[in-house]
Amino acid sequence: MTVCTIKPGSYRAFYSRPRNLAVHAISINLKVLGQRILKCYTSYRLALLDQWTRLPELQISLSLADLVMTQLIEHSDYKAVILADTPLIDVRAPTEFSQGCIPGSQNLPLLFDSEREAVGKAYKDAGQEAAIKLGHQLVSGDMRQQRIQQWVDFLASNPDAMLLCFRGGLRSRISQQWLEDAGCPITRISGGYKAMRRYLMSVLVAENNKQFVIIGGKTGCDKTTLVNQLHNSIDLEGLARHRGSAFGSRVHPQPNQVNFENQMALSLLKQQQRVERTLFIEDECRAIGSLAIPELFYNKCQQAPLAVIEASIETRINNIVQDYVLDNYQQFQIHSGDNYAERFCKYLSGSLEKIKRRLGSELYQEINQDMVTALNSHLKQDNTEGHRAWVSKLLQHYYDPMYEYQLDKKLHRIVFRGTINEFHSWATKIA
Repeated sequence: MTVCTIKPGSYRAFYSRPRNLAVHAISINLKVLGQRILKCYTSYRLALLDQWTRLPELQISLSLADLVMTQLIEHSDYKAVILADTPLIDVRAPTEFSQGCIPGSQNLPLLFDSEREAVGKAYKDAGQEAAIKLGHQLVSGDMRQQRIQQWVDFLASNPDAMLLCFRGGLRSRISQQWLEDAGCPITRISGGYKAMRRYLMSVLVAENNKQFVIIGGKTGCDKTTLVNQLHNSIDLEGLARHRGSAFGSRVHPQPNQVNFENQMALSLLKQQQRVERTLFIEDECRAIGSLAIPELFYNKCQQAPLAVIEASIETRINNIVQDYVLDNYQQFQIHSGDNYAERFCKYLSGSLEKIKRRLGSELYQEINQDMVTALNSHLKQDNTEGHRAWVSKLLQHYYDPMYEYQLDKKLHRIVFRGTINEFHSWATKIA
């Protein structure tokens, strides 16, 4: 019987250190045995490297007769990986990654776009063996070491990280083997991004254990703030990086449709683990800026009970000026460089332009003039009071009549009407 002691954080150093055959065999078996122990130790993280650094000093007694060769690691417990916010090394090419990724993943490619294109052409023309050979030629020597080092550095900061490519195939197997050879074993996601994306989409369409309650109310009732104050809620506008109206654009661009859906699925999956029966979601049109809420999810929202938040016109004007004017102006200052004022003015005037036909020529001209006057006072005199005039007209002559018309079709769904404070008391009772 041989007794070995592994201290937290020492596993990689122990495994990569030169040693004789007997010690090498012991270290290999420690790795395999450790994998089995750690998978029992936690039912949801399934992250081996993380556990080697977090377990207390571990003494393992083993028989040399039991020693076996190490194996590469695969698993397909997507739910556990996602709920644990597991960092992921995505070795796909940058173009693939930009089209959609799993939340929490970092793009550290095995092959960049031009290399992937060349390997793909070789595969088409001469088969897999020729493609693999070309891939090794394109990524060799110092270039290969640089890419391995990027993965190693990421693992140093994220010891529980896992690895994936598009289908969990050749690219992730090669990357996993290179890391294994460098003394940095890593779990590979079976099925890759494609399988994880399919799982996330199944979360959005599957029956779940939550009763949706939709939070509605006229523009300026501070519904989004309320949604974010609730633990059992999903902020669709936050995920979409858009406030959902003609004036809803933000400084930072929206994600693409695929990443929006992935984030929605992640949020829903996490909410399903909470004890509350109710899930609060803000009332939205199906389109949030350039993005669309998935049809089945949207249809469920349209059939759910409706809680209507009420606030005075003065309160709503204050909220709109703060959220859409002052806060946005500050974001433009921070993120838009020296021409932030010009870009901010274009944002407001462009947003108004989007609803020009619905406003009608006369009302549009009136509100536009009020906006120009307010912006001049704001930018030249630091006086923001003028914004209240155009915001008030926009609410009373456009947004309020439109909302009242839409609400008339939803009266049968209303289960609550009242202020935000009254809502909090009511929501506590039904949670």
